[in-house]
Amino acid sequence: MKTKRLLAALMAGSLMLSMAACSSDTSASSDSGDQASSDGGDGGYRLSMILKTNSSEFWKVIQAGAEAYVEDHPDLVSELSIKGPPSETSYQDQINMIKTDLSDDTFDGYLIAPLQSESVASLIADTEKPVMAFDTDIDSDKCLAFIGTGNKEAAKQGALAAVEAAKAAGWETIQCIEIAGVQGDATNTARMEGYAEGITEAGGEWLADDVQYADATATKAVDAMNGIMGRYPDGVAIICSNNDDMAIAAARTAASNPAYENTIFLGFDGQKSACEAVLSGDLTMTAAQNNFDIGYKAVENMVKCLQGEEYGDVDTGTEIVTADTAQDRLDRFAEWLS
Repeated sequence: MKTKRLLAALMAGSLMLSMAACSSDTSASSDSGDQASSDGGDGGYRLSMILKTNSSEFWKVIQAGAEAYVEDHPDLVSELSIKGPPSETSYQDQINMIKTDLSDDTFDGYLIAPLQSESVASLIADTEKPVMAFDTDIDSDKCLAFIGTGNKEAAKQGALAAVEAAKAAGWETIQCIEIAGVQGDATNTARMEGYAEGITEAGGEWLADDVQYADATATKAVDAMNGIMGRYPDGVAIICSNNDDMAIAAARTAASNPAYENTIFLGFDGQKSACEAVLSGDLTMTAAQNNFDIGYKAVENMVKCLQGEEYGDVDTGTEIVTADTAQDRLDRFAEWLS
Protein backbone atom coordinates (compact mmCIF):
# COMPACT_ATOMS: atom_id res chain seq x y z
CA MET A 1 0.00 0.00 0.00
CA LYS A 2 1.10 3.53 -0.73
CA THR A 3 0.37 4.57 2.86
CA LYS A 4 2.81 1.96 4.13
CA ARG A 5 5.44 3.20 1.72
CA LEU A 6 4.86 6.72 3.00
CA LEU A 7 5.43 5.56 6.58
CA ALA A 8 8.68 3.93 5.58
CA ALA A 9 9.79 7.07 3.79
CA LEU A 10 8.91 9.27 6.77
CA MET A 11 10.69 6.96 9.23
CA ALA A 12 13.74 6.98 7.01
CA GLY A 13 13.60 10.75 6.83
CA SER A 14 13.38 11.00 10.64
CA LEU A 15 16.37 8.69 11.08
CA MET A 16 18.48 10.68 8.64
CA LEU A 17 17.53 13.93 10.35
CA SER A 18 19.14 12.65 13.54
CA MET A 19 22.24 11.61 11.60
CA ALA A 20 22.70 14.34 9.03
CA ALA A 21 21.80 17.75 10.47
CA CYS A 22 18.51 18.56 8.79
CA SER A 23 19.09 16.64 5.56
CA SER A 24 17.27 13.63 4.15
CA ASP A 25 17.47 11.72 0.86
CA THR A 26 14.80 9.53 -0.69
CA SER A 27 15.99 7.11 -3.37
CA ALA A 28 13.64 5.08 -5.52
CA SER A 29 14.56 1.43 -5.83
CA SER A 30 14.47 0.56 -9.52
CA ASP A 31 16.80 -0.56 -12.26
CA SER A 32 16.78 2.96 -13.72
CA GLY A 33 18.09 4.40 -10.46
CA ASP A 34 21.69 3.60 -11.46
CA GLN A 35 21.26 5.60 -14.63
CA ALA A 36 20.58 9.00 -13.04
CA SER A 37 21.78 11.67 -15.40
CA SER A 38 21.85 15.48 -15.50
CA ASP A 39 21.06 15.34 -19.23
CA GLY A 40 17.33 14.79 -18.61
CA GLY A 41 14.73 13.43 -20.99
CA ASP A 42 14.62 9.74 -20.11
CA GLY A 43 13.79 9.72 -16.41
CA GLY A 44 16.09 8.72 -13.58
CA TYR A 45 16.22 12.35 -12.47
CA ARG A 46 18.08 13.54 -9.40
CA LEU A 47 16.20 16.42 -7.75
CA SER A 48 16.96 18.86 -4.94
CA MET A 49 14.08 19.99 -2.72
CA ILE A 50 14.72 22.62 -0.07
CA LEU A 51 12.04 23.33 2.53
CA LYS A 52 11.65 26.37 4.78
CA THR A 53 12.19 24.03 7.71
CA ASN A 54 11.75 20.33 8.40
CA SER A 55 10.94 20.76 12.08
CA SER A 56 7.16 21.21 11.82
CA GLU A 57 4.20 19.05 10.87
CA PHE A 58 3.24 21.27 7.92
CA TRP A 59 6.57 20.70 6.18
CA LYS A 60 6.62 17.00 7.02
CA VAL A 61 3.32 16.61 5.17
CA ILE A 62 4.79 18.44 2.16
CA GLN A 63 7.76 16.07 2.34
CA ALA A 64 5.39 13.10 2.51
CA GLY A 65 3.64 14.31 -0.64
CA ALA A 66 6.92 14.73 -2.49
CA GLU A 67 8.11 11.29 -1.44
CA ALA A 68 4.76 9.80 -2.49
CA TYR A 69 5.38 10.99 -6.05
CA VAL A 70 8.77 9.27 -6.06
CA GLU A 71 7.20 6.07 -4.75
CA ASP A 72 4.56 6.25 -7.47
CA HIS A 73 7.09 6.99 -10.25
CA PRO A 74 10.38 5.21 -9.44
CA ASP A 75 11.33 5.15 -13.12
CA LEU A 76 11.21 8.95 -13.34
CA VAL A 77 12.98 10.04 -10.14
CA SER A 78 16.05 8.13 -8.99
CA GLU A 79 16.76 10.42 -6.04
CA LEU A 80 14.96 13.22 -4.22
CA SER A 81 17.26 15.07 -1.81
CA ILE A 82 15.13 16.92 0.76
CA LYS A 83 16.66 19.44 3.13
CA GLY A 84 15.43 22.12 5.50
CA PRO A 85 16.91 24.47 8.11
CA PRO A 86 16.00 24.13 11.79
CA SER A 87 13.52 27.04 11.79
CA GLU A 88 11.85 29.57 9.50
CA THR A 89 14.26 32.25 10.70
CA SER A 90 17.38 30.21 9.89
CA TYR A 91 18.03 32.29 6.79
CA GLN A 92 21.76 31.65 6.44
CA ASP A 93 21.31 27.92 6.94
CA GLN A 94 18.89 27.78 4.03
CA ILE A 95 21.12 29.97 1.85
CA ASN A 96 24.03 27.61 2.50
CA MET A 97 21.90 24.61 1.57
CA ILE A 98 20.81 26.25 -1.69
CA LYS A 99 24.39 27.24 -2.56
CA THR A 100 25.62 23.72 -1.91
CA ASP A 101 22.97 22.10 -4.09
CA LEU A 102 23.33 24.63 -6.91
CA SER A 103 27.02 23.79 -7.06
CA ASP A 104 26.22 20.08 -7.46
CA ASP A 105 26.07 19.48 -11.21
CA THR A 106 24.48 16.07 -10.79
CA PHE A 107 21.12 17.59 -9.84
CA ASP A 108 18.69 17.87 -12.75
CA GLY A 109 16.36 20.39 -11.12
CA TYR A 110 15.74 22.43 -7.99
CA LEU A 111 12.56 22.86 -5.94
CA ILE A 112 12.86 25.69 -3.40
CA ALA A 113 10.56 27.16 -0.73
CA PRO A 114 12.43 30.43 -0.08
CA LEU A 115 12.68 32.02 3.34
CA GLN A 116 13.91 35.20 1.67
CA SER A 117 12.72 35.40 -1.92
CA GLU A 118 15.04 38.22 -3.00
CA SER A 119 18.11 36.46 -1.66
CA VAL A 120 17.16 33.22 -3.38
CA ALA A 121 16.52 35.08 -6.65
CA SER A 122 20.12 36.28 -6.52
CA LEU A 123 21.42 32.80 -5.78
CA ILE A 124 19.70 31.20 -8.78
CA ALA A 125 20.52 34.02 -11.22
CA ASP A 126 23.29 32.11 -12.97
CA THR A 127 21.96 28.56 -12.91
CA GLU A 128 21.07 26.88 -16.17
CA LYS A 129 19.14 24.07 -14.50
CA PRO A 130 15.34 24.38 -14.03
CA VAL A 131 14.16 25.95 -10.77
CA MET A 132 10.62 25.96 -9.39
CA ALA A 133 9.26 27.53 -6.21
CA PHE A 134 6.76 25.98 -3.83
CA ASP A 135 4.82 27.47 -0.90
CA THR A 136 6.39 30.91 -1.58
CA ASP A 137 7.16 32.26 -5.04
CA ILE A 138 10.55 33.54 -6.24
CA ASP A 139 10.50 36.73 -8.30
CA SER A 140 13.03 35.69 -10.92
CA ASP A 141 12.98 34.78 -14.60
CA LYS A 142 14.92 31.68 -13.58
CA CYS A 143 11.91 30.44 -11.59
CA LEU A 144 9.83 28.51 -14.09
CA ALA A 145 6.72 27.88 -11.99
CA PHE A 146 5.11 28.24 -8.56
CA ILE A 147 3.29 25.41 -6.79
CA GLY A 148 1.29 26.24 -3.69
CA THR A 149 -1.61 28.02 -2.10
CA GLY A 150 -2.88 31.38 -3.26
CA ASN A 151 -2.00 32.76 0.17
CA LYS A 152 -3.76 36.10 -0.16
CA GLU A 153 -7.02 34.63 -1.42
CA ALA A 154 -6.97 31.81 1.15
CA ALA A 155 -6.45 34.28 4.00
CA LYS A 156 -9.23 36.46 2.64
CA GLN A 157 -11.64 33.51 2.63
CA GLY A 158 -10.65 32.73 6.20
CA ALA A 159 -11.25 36.34 7.24
CA LEU A 160 -14.68 36.42 5.62
CA ALA A 161 -15.64 33.24 7.47
CA ALA A 162 -14.28 34.63 10.74
CA VAL A 163 -16.39 37.79 10.47
CA GLU A 164 -19.52 35.71 9.95
CA ALA A 165 -18.58 33.57 12.95
CA ALA A 166 -17.98 36.69 15.06
CA LYS A 167 -21.41 38.03 14.16
CA ALA A 168 -22.97 34.69 15.11
CA ALA A 169 -21.09 34.80 18.42
CA GLY A 170 -22.75 38.12 19.26
CA TRP A 171 -20.00 40.63 18.56
CA GLU A 172 -21.35 44.06 17.58
CA THR A 173 -17.95 45.72 17.11
CA ILE A 174 -15.88 43.43 14.95
CA GLN A 175 -12.18 44.21 15.16
CA CYS A 176 -9.35 41.94 14.13
CA ILE A 177 -5.72 41.74 15.26
CA GLU A 178 -3.18 39.50 13.57
CA ILE A 179 -0.43 37.59 15.28
CA ALA A 180 1.88 37.51 12.28
CA GLY A 181 4.87 35.45 11.20
CA VAL A 182 8.24 36.73 10.06
CA GLN A 183 8.22 40.39 9.06
CA GLY A 184 9.21 40.81 5.41
CA ASP A 185 8.50 37.18 4.46
CA ALA A 186 6.52 37.15 1.21
CA THR A 187 4.06 34.49 2.38
CA ASN A 188 3.43 36.34 5.63
CA THR A 189 2.80 39.56 3.70
CA ALA A 190 0.37 37.89 1.30
CA ARG A 191 -1.63 36.36 4.14
CA MET A 192 -1.72 39.64 6.01
CA GLU A 193 -3.03 41.44 2.93
CA GLY A 194 -5.69 38.76 2.50
CA TYR A 195 -6.78 38.96 6.11
CA ALA A 196 -7.00 42.75 5.98
CA GLU A 197 -8.97 42.70 2.73
CA GLY A 198 -11.44 40.09 3.95
CA ILE A 199 -12.06 41.72 7.32
CA THR A 200 -12.63 45.11 5.75
CA GLU A 201 -14.80 43.78 2.92
CA ALA A 202 -17.06 42.01 5.42
CA GLY A 203 -17.56 45.19 7.44
CA GLY A 204 -15.03 44.61 10.19
CA GLU A 205 -12.10 46.76 11.31
CA TRP A 206 -8.52 45.68 10.62
CA LEU A 207 -6.28 46.97 13.42
CA ALA A 208 -3.10 47.42 11.40
CA ASP A 209 -1.25 49.27 14.14
CA ASP A 210 -1.72 46.34 16.52
CA VAL A 211 -0.21 43.59 14.33
CA GLN A 212 2.07 41.43 16.48
CA TYR A 213 5.05 39.76 14.79
CA ALA A 214 5.85 36.44 16.45
CA ASP A 215 8.31 34.89 13.96
CA ALA A 216 5.89 32.03 13.25
CA THR A 217 6.53 30.50 16.70
CA ALA A 218 4.04 29.46 19.37
CA THR A 219 6.22 30.76 22.22
CA LYS A 220 6.27 34.29 20.86
CA ALA A 221 2.55 34.06 20.08
CA VAL A 222 1.87 33.54 23.79
CA ASP A 223 3.71 36.77 24.57
CA ALA A 224 1.85 38.55 21.77
CA MET A 225 -1.53 37.36 23.04
CA ASN A 226 -0.75 38.48 26.58
CA GLY A 227 0.11 41.90 25.18
CA ILE A 228 -3.16 42.05 23.23
CA MET A 229 -5.20 41.17 26.32
CA GLY A 230 -3.41 43.88 28.28
CA ARG A 231 -4.18 46.47 25.64
CA TYR A 232 -7.75 45.30 24.98
CA PRO A 233 -9.12 44.16 28.36
CA ASP A 234 -12.70 44.04 27.04
CA GLY A 235 -11.82 41.57 24.31
CA VAL A 236 -11.35 41.53 20.55
CA ALA A 237 -13.74 39.82 18.15
CA ILE A 238 -11.14 38.12 15.94
CA ILE A 239 -7.53 37.06 16.44
CA CYS A 240 -6.04 35.71 13.21
CA SER A 241 -2.61 34.14 12.93
CA ASN A 242 -0.10 33.46 10.21
CA ASN A 243 -0.05 29.75 11.09
CA ASP A 244 -1.86 27.20 13.22
CA ASP A 245 0.78 26.85 15.92
CA MET A 246 0.48 30.53 16.79
CA ALA A 247 -3.32 30.48 16.62
CA ILE A 248 -3.57 27.52 19.00
CA ALA A 249 -1.06 29.09 21.40
CA ALA A 250 -2.96 32.38 21.38
CA ALA A 251 -6.32 30.70 21.94
CA ARG A 252 -5.05 28.65 24.86
CA THR A 253 -3.41 31.71 26.38
CA ALA A 254 -6.73 33.55 26.31
CA ALA A 255 -8.85 30.57 27.41
CA SER A 256 -9.11 31.68 31.03
CA ASN A 257 -9.99 35.29 30.18
CA PRO A 258 -13.80 35.77 30.16
CA ALA A 259 -13.51 38.80 27.87
CA TYR A 260 -12.13 36.51 25.15
CA GLU A 261 -14.60 33.67 25.65
CA ASN A 262 -16.36 34.37 22.34
CA THR A 263 -13.30 35.53 20.39
CA ILE A 264 -12.87 33.87 17.01
CA PHE A 265 -9.36 32.41 16.71
CA LEU A 266 -8.42 31.84 13.09
CA GLY A 267 -5.35 29.84 12.08
CA PHE A 268 -3.74 29.10 8.74
CA ASP A 269 -2.36 25.82 7.32
CA GLY A 270 -4.89 23.22 8.46
CA GLN A 271 -2.41 21.11 10.39
CA LYS A 272 -3.48 17.89 12.09
CA SER A 273 -3.03 19.53 15.49
CA ALA A 274 -5.23 22.43 14.38
CA CYS A 275 -8.02 20.12 13.23
CA GLU A 276 -7.88 18.36 16.59
CA ALA A 277 -7.96 21.76 18.33
CA VAL A 278 -11.00 22.79 16.28
CA LEU A 279 -12.80 19.58 17.28
CA SER A 280 -11.96 20.11 20.95
CA GLY A 281 -13.02 23.75 20.90
CA ASP A 282 -9.51 25.10 21.51
CA LEU A 283 -9.46 26.78 18.08
CA THR A 284 -12.36 28.20 16.09
CA MET A 285 -11.25 27.62 12.50
CA THR A 286 -8.29 27.40 10.16
CA ALA A 287 -7.67 28.21 6.50
CA ALA A 288 -6.22 24.90 5.39
CA GLN A 289 -3.62 24.39 2.72
CA ASN A 290 -3.47 21.16 0.76
CA ASN A 291 0.16 20.73 1.70
CA PHE A 292 0.40 17.06 0.73
CA ASP A 293 -0.57 18.13 -2.80
CA ILE A 294 2.01 20.94 -2.72
CA GLY A 295 4.79 18.38 -2.25
CA TYR A 296 3.38 15.87 -4.72
CA LYS A 297 2.64 18.37 -7.47
CA ALA A 298 5.94 20.22 -7.02
CA VAL A 299 7.89 17.09 -7.94
CA GLU A 300 5.37 16.18 -10.63
CA ASN A 301 5.66 19.64 -12.22
CA MET A 302 9.46 19.48 -12.24
CA VAL A 303 9.41 16.05 -13.88
CA LYS A 304 7.03 17.35 -16.55
CA CYS A 305 9.49 20.15 -17.28
CA LEU A 306 12.42 17.75 -17.54
CA GLN A 307 10.38 15.42 -19.75
CA GLY A 308 9.56 18.26 -22.13
CA GLU A 309 5.88 18.12 -21.22
CA GLU A 310 3.53 21.03 -20.48
CA TYR A 311 3.95 22.53 -17.02
CA GLY A 312 3.13 25.76 -15.20
CA ASP A 313 1.92 27.35 -11.97
CA VAL A 314 -0.26 25.10 -9.80
CA ASP A 315 -2.71 26.46 -7.21
CA THR A 316 -3.31 23.57 -4.84
CA GLY A 317 -6.35 25.27 -3.28
CA THR A 318 -7.60 25.83 0.24
CA GLU A 319 -10.52 24.99 2.51
CA ILE A 320 -11.90 26.59 5.67
CA VAL A 321 -11.89 23.97 8.42
CA THR A 322 -14.54 24.36 11.12
CA ALA A 323 -16.01 22.03 13.72
CA ASP A 324 -18.24 20.63 10.99
CA THR A 325 -15.40 19.63 8.64
CA ALA A 326 -12.38 19.00 10.90
CA GLN A 327 -12.92 15.25 11.22
CA ASP A 328 -12.97 14.80 7.44
CA ARG A 329 -9.57 16.47 7.16
CA LEU A 330 -8.22 14.38 10.05
CA ASP A 331 -9.26 11.27 8.15
CA ARG A 332 -7.16 12.47 5.21
CA PHE A 333 -4.17 13.01 7.53
CA ALA A 334 -4.49 9.37 8.53
CA GLU A 335 -4.03 8.45 4.85
CA TRP A 336 -1.11 10.84 4.33
CA LEU A 337 0.93 9.95 7.41
CA SER A 338 0.12 6.32 8.21
